[in-house]
Amino acid sequence: MGPLTVEIMNQALQALEKKLEALSHQPVRLIIGGGGAMILAHQFPLATADIDGVPTGITIAELDPLVKEISQEQGLPPDWLNPYFSTFVHTLPSDYGKRLISVFKKPHLEVLALGREEMLIMKCFAHRRKDVGHARALLRAGADFEFVESRIEELQKKGIPGARAALDFLEEMQELEGDL
Repeated sequence: MGPLTVEIMNQALQALEKKLEALSHQPVRLIIGGGGAMILAHQFPLATADIDGVPTGITIAELDPLVKEISQEQGLPPDWLNPYFSTFVHTLPSDYGKRLISVFKKPHLEVLALGREEMLIMKCFAHRRKDVGHARALLRAGADFEFVESRIEELQKKGIPGARAALDFLEEMQELEGDL
């Protein structure tokens, strides 16, 4: 299976909605980050293998069998929807919910993507080679550099591991983009 496109992601999310409806499950909310959010919310043309999402209204253990069923039915990777980005959730500002972007909304499933600033914070903490282009694109799209810098500095003062490297990465992105 190749990368997940907007169409493939929407088909998979629609299938998840139907499975939740068939189970008469309470509404589920997914907060997504990573490549899925870059594509669905920020319209960045990039390739991704998965949707990184943290659910509420359902446990990961309850969600996983549904994800695997959809994987089998649609020929997707078994972890096409996973909570991997939850590793960095502690870096988000407390008001991140104000900047969430709705990318899918049905009666049993709502998917909200992180805003540009939160995406940039997470890219800075991950600071992988592939994050360079993503971070630069977020800055070009109007991510608030000062807000992100202030948040990472706050995390550094709290002694959060990786904050110094995240700040260095952000500064490198600013240098690459010129004085924003």
